[in-house]
Amino acid sequence: MTLSARRANGESSATRITDAPPRVLVVDDEPELRRSLARLLLSRGMGVLTAGGGMAAIDILKKEPIDVALFDLMMPNIDGIELMERTRAERLEVEVIIMTAFGDVETAVKAVRAGAYHFLTKPFRSNDEVVLTVTKAAERRRLVDRTMLLERRLEQMEKFGELIGNSSKMQDVYRLALGVAPTSSTVLILGESGTGKELTARAIHQHSPRADAPFVAVNCSAIPVDLVESELFGHVRGAFTGATATRAGLFETAHRGTIFLDEVGDLPPLAQVKLLRALQEGEIKRVGSNETQTVDVRVIAATNVDLKGRIAEGKFREDLYYRLNVIAIVLPSLRERKEDVPLLAYHFLKKYSARIGSDVQRISQEAMRVLQGHGWPGNVRELENAIEHAIVFCKDRTLSPADLPLGKAPNRSSVVPVRAEIQAAGTGLVDLPYREAKMRALAAFEASYFNELLERTGGNISEAARQAGLDRSNFRRAAKRAKLGSRHDN
Repeated sequence: MTLSARRANGESSATRITDAPPRVLVVDDEPELRRSLARLLLSRGMGVLTAGGGMAAIDILKKEPIDVALFDLMMPNIDGIELMERTRAERLEVEVIIMTAFGDVETAVKAVRAGAYHFLTKPFRSNDEVVLTVTKAAERRRLVDRTMLLERRLEQMEKFGELIGNSSKMQDVYRLALGVAPTSSTVLILGESGTGKELTARAIHQHSPRADAPFVAVNCSAIPVDLVESELFGHVRGAFTGATATRAGLFETAHRGTIFLDEVGDLPPLAQVKLLRALQEGEIKRVGSNETQTVDVRVIAATNVDLKGRIAEGKFREDLYYRLNVIAIVLPSLRERKEDVPLLAYHFLKKYSARIGSDVQRISQEAMRVLQGHGWPGNVRELENAIEHAIVFCKDRTLSPADLPLGKAPNRSSVVPVRAEIQAAGTGLVDLPYREAKMRALAAFEASYFNELLERTGGNISEAARQAGLDRSNFRRAAKRAKLGSRHDN
């Protein structure tokens, strides 16, 4: 990539807003003047390059970051005005000072109007005049560079990977994530279900030196307890029933890359011990093997449960918690950043209109008010689903409140029989022994409770568990015990 292309990408701007001395290019066909100016500027601590003509100057500007260029007005082949126009045409970001004889001042003034920073008449009135003019031009160049860089960063703050949002809370997330991305530090991402924990982890990986290596995402709560160790760390042949061949684990798959452990609070105790060793020593053991293997893996973990509460209950290791919690990133719920709802809504509108092949292009003001007034218990994931649903059912090019699934009565077909069961159970319980009556009443209550809670949260187990005050694993087991979980698993 040429320097001019790098400059178009903002690379030179980033390098020039430091406190390094200004870099100056002196272009004049008179060797003695070039040498004299170079000595003067070098004596004032500036970096100096020289060129005897326009083509040589263009070559230097394409290869070197230059703050200020002094162009002689009258030069053979390419004069100072034409040379300045060439720098503009090729997007070479540099402040130009035109040097001219006294009789050509009118031409020099025209050059300033055309974009030159200033002009100097020869012979120069004093060395201080030259140094001051160059210094001021360099300051202006760096101010412009700094402004351009800040504008690009503000644009970047609206989106980080697939995370969308321009609220102050999301900008805080972006700054923290961008800061930790170049390192290998372990990151713990906290937040409710649907806030974008995996998207955050992927974005950190993509902005890290490991971006070309694997990113392996693991839902710890979705792996059967007796297979967690094998999935994460692998196993050798014969390690357990069904282990017919040696198999590498996900840590080995993620070697030199990143492993994302979602719902890390659901890891069983023995897997926690092995994870702690992997974090401390960079070593793993396959199930059934006594040999250790070294792995280079960055760990990013996430949870929507209170790990300190788990520690107090004896369900999570305190030493593992502190190993994971090196850098904590807390994702805000959507109700905490409702100013991002329009930005997100239009992002999903564009995404799903293209995917579905719809010509829906707008969201009505009434529909947007509905979106901004909703509580979003399912967070960004719920909003995404709502927009996709609305696009499918929208009959014209603008979404209306009627297209949105929000506020519509949920399907209660499964609730009515449960309530009827409670009522039916209640009428005949006194005819049963106490223990049996209690079991029937409890079963009917649990069935009704879990069913209605899942209906209210749209089948989102993590959010339903949060509202019930249970961790995800216990909620799932209780829901299955009530013979309802299988209908709402996600």
